[in-house]
Order: sequence, then C-alpha cells, then structure tokens
Amino acid sequence: MENQFFVDSEHLSPEALAKKHRLETDPSSRKNHMEYMPGMEIIESDVCQQVISQMNAFDYSIYTARDVRAALDHETCSVEDFKALLSPAAEPFLEEMAQKARMETSKHFGNTVYLFTPLYIANYCENYCVYCGFNCYNHINRMKLNMEQIEHEMKVIADSGMEEILILTGESRAQSNVEYIGEACKLARKYFRMVGLEIYPVNTDEYKYLHECGADYVTVFQETYDADKYETLHLFGHKRVWPYRFDAQERALRGGMRGVAFSALLGLSDFRKDALASALHVYYLQRKYPHAEMSLSCPRLRPIINNDKINPLDVGEKQLCQILCAYRIFLPFVGITVSSRESAEFRNGIVKIAATKVSAGVSTGIGDHESKYTGKEDDAVKGDEQFEIDDARSFETMYKDMSGEGLQPVLNDYVYV
Repeated sequence: MENQFFVDSEHLSPEALAKKHRLETDPSSRKNHMEYMPGMEIIESDVCQQVISQMNAFDYSIYTARDVRAALDHETCSVEDFKALLSPAAEPFLEEMAQKARMETSKHFGNTVYLFTPLYIANYCENYCVYCGFNCYNHINRMKLNMEQIEHEMKVIADSGMEEILILTGESRAQSNVEYIGEACKLARKYFRMVGLEIYPVNTDEYKYLHECGADYVTVFQETYDADKYETLHLFGHKRVWPYRFDAQERALRGGMRGVAFSALLGLSDFRKDALASALHVYYLQRKYPHAEMSLSCPRLRPIINNDKINPLDVGEKQLCQILCAYRIFLPFVGITVSSRESAEFRNGIVKIAATKVSAGVSTGIGDHESKYTGKEDDAVKGDEQFEIDDARSFETMYKDMSGEGLQPVLNDYVYV
C-alpha cells in the first residue's frame, strides 16, 4: 500500500534522489517521530493519553446490531455508543443514523450552512509526506505570494461576497515564517469578518501573535492518529514529530484562538479508528476548554500532481456518510465541514443531514483567484495545486444551490464589540 504514494523522482538531483531512497527504504535513516525537535514547545496535557488509549482499545468487530440499536435509542450518545455507531454493525442502520443526525443538526444549527473559501499564499514545503502534492521531493511549480499579491487575491475573493477566509501555506518556516503569515492575517482583517489559519503547527506564543494579527481559529490535520502508520508516511521534516502536531490545537487555545478545527485524512490508515480519535480529540479538549468553538472535518485522500494512484483506502461515500452522522450524534454542538474534495452531489446531501459548513470558490493553487473568479486570464506565474478538488462550484453557484436545497447560507455570524 505505501508504495502507491511515492512520487515521480525524475527531476531530483542524484544527491536528493539518494536521500529520498534512503528515507523510503531505511527506517534507521529517519529521525524518531516521537522525539521533539529544537524549538518545539512541550506542554503538559493528559488529552493525548486519553485519546490514544481509547483508540488502541477500539475493536469495532465486537459491536452488534443490538449495540447500535441501543446507541440510537439513547438520548445522549456516550463514547461507547459512538464506537458502536462507527462499527460495521451500524452500516444497515445508516438511514436511521441520518434521521437522528438531521434532528440534532436542526436542533442546534437550524437550516443554516456556513460558506468560506481557502486562500493558499505559498506552497513551499520542507516535509516529505509521501501522499501530499506539496511535499519537498515533488516536482511542482513553487510560489510564495508577496503582500501586494496576497491583498489582490483577497480583494478578488471579497468582491465575490465571501466574508470568511482560510489562509493556508505549505509547511516551510524558511519560506513562510510566522511574521509573513501574521502580515497576511492583518491584510485579511481589512476584507473579511472571519479569518482562519491552516499552517504548520507553532508554539503558544506564536499562536498568540497570530491571533493578535487577526486570526480567529486554527485548523490542524493530524492526518492519522496511528503513530506507527504516521511514521511510515511522514519521512522527513518538522511534520514528522507526531506529538507536537497532536498538541497544536491545545497550544492554539492557550494562545487565545477563539476556535480550533480537527481532522484525520481518511484513507491513510484504519479510517474507523482515525474517526474515533478525531472525535475524542474534540471531546476531551471541549471539556478542558468549554469556551472554545470546535469543529471537525472529514476529508478523504485525493490524487496529487505526479501521482494519480492516491485514493481513499476502503472509504467510500457510504462510509463517509456513516462517520459524519456518527460525529453529529456524538458531538451535536460541533461544527462539521465537508470540503471540495467531495462531489457536489454528496455535499448537497450531507449539508441537510450532518454538515454545517462547506467551502466554495475553491482553488488549492497559488495566485489564480482572479482567473478563476473573474474569467480574466493574466500572465502572472502561478503555483501548482496541493491536490485535485471534486466540487469546483463558484461562491455564487454554491450560494444559489444551498438556497435551492432549502438551506440558509450564512457568510458570518460573529459580531465584534
């Protein structure tokens, strides 16, 4: 399975090719993925131990139809009930799960659906994550927007009517340092009511600085909560350090961020265990930081440049729907985002059941919003995309489609006083 992820190496120097080969074939050439690197903040927290002990003990084969029925009949969904809803035994109950999830969504969110768009400002990366199009060994067009270019992209997006933006970079401190990201946040505040970040994990004081620059929330993909599998997929770079990534959301909350978002990339490992761990990560942090806004994403693997063989292992739309319904039943107050990795048809359906937020007008490339939003071609150099999207609807089309589904699109619901 692992070798399907490895990217085309024809453009690498002999030295780089040799290092890449060693990383792929010789585990002893890799740094210990559980050992912190210099400059990484270590926090004292019991959340990781709680999540991983539950995940490791999760044997979904033991659950029966009776367990699923009991979980659906209970007014409040316990951790044990949630495990039953994630199990294969729950698959025949998918329609009932969807009905219960729809009731919970309606109770806590009404018929609203939130819209946002991502803005990639750089695609340089110092990590070798073998499934990612931005990885440092993949031959793609690299680009980092300057502040003038960032502001232009933001203005194009804001002119469409969008009020929430998610700023993303590749994971490279050298190319996209914290100050660079902070300046992008300050610009975003001029154009948007809500500003999110999806960047490399940083320390508490750096999250505090980014919050002061205008960031409201932070999204971090753990990718997989299986530390052993994680080691085989993240062969080089700061991202290789599994525990530092795990604690990122807690450091962000300690740094003053209003909200945090969580996700595993389904298809990298056992998706049922990753789904359990993702939700429990929210569950335990929510009890520790009850004031914080928390949300879940549920992305599946997508093909990347130079490798079209990447697909979500064993995670079909039926399994994805089961996970999303289980999330909603277990965590009724939590926001659930379904990205443009999924089809328009799937997203149109799931927002009426469990999801509360969808992206629109999406580009995972660098510097191409004007051409995609206005249709005007320009001669500017552009950076390649991180992965292929499925749902390419514009903001205007998405807004109309959500309204046509009987939903109320919401662009922002936060008032600054």
